[in-house]
Amino acid sequence: MTAIEQTEAVRPRGTRLPRRARRNQLLGAAQEVFVAQGYHAAAMDDIAERAGVSKPVLYQHFPGKLDLYLALLDQHCESLIQSVRNALASTTDNKQRVRATMDAYFAYVEDDGGAFRLVFESDLTNEPAVRERVDKVTNECAEAICDVIAEDTGLSRAESMLLASGLGGLAQVVARSWLHSDRSVPRDQAVQLLTSLAWRGIAGFPLHGLDQPHH
Repeated sequence: MTAIEQTEAVRPRGTRLPRRARRNQLLGAAQEVFVAQGYHAAAMDDIAERAGVSKPVLYQHFPGKLDLYLALLDQHCESLIQSVRNALASTTDNKQRVRATMDAYFAYVEDDGGAFRLVFESDLTNEPAVRERVDKVTNECAEAICDVIAEDTGLSRAESMLLASGLGGLAQVVARSWLHSDRSVPRDQAVQLLTSLAWRGIAGFPLHGLDQPHH
């Protein structure tokens, strides 16, 4: 269940909720407001109204707007990191690993809640705590990809990290471009195109100790 679905499920005003359920409700409402308005234009009044609670209830859980925003970032940054790790672990076939990783980014940006905008299109990247989280998701996804490249190719950690950063950056930028083009190319086809592009590059690096491209 997404944060927004959780919000819809528990939104009725006046309902007394367990603390965790209330927190999820408030995060779901905050996500809707931040995605629609951006951080700077969003107001705690808007979030409280969207959640169907009073401002004092909102402040009981989150002392300020930045606290809410950072809690959402923590949640949604970890979501992409875990999706990339799952994609890499889903098969030992490296071409399929590339495809699964590309698809993880497309699935992330396609989520109806629009949470990727908080991570990759934030209007608060000058805030150190936000920049730290955005950098973390980029770096940890690259680290996960790097582990596979280094193990399979025997390249140095630094060399593998450069390649991994390139693959992760390619996936993120193209997935966002695809979404902003109103998905003019079907998702499966878009993922296949990007997989072909990425695979033709990374497959040129042979398996460790072998002379042929890895499969």
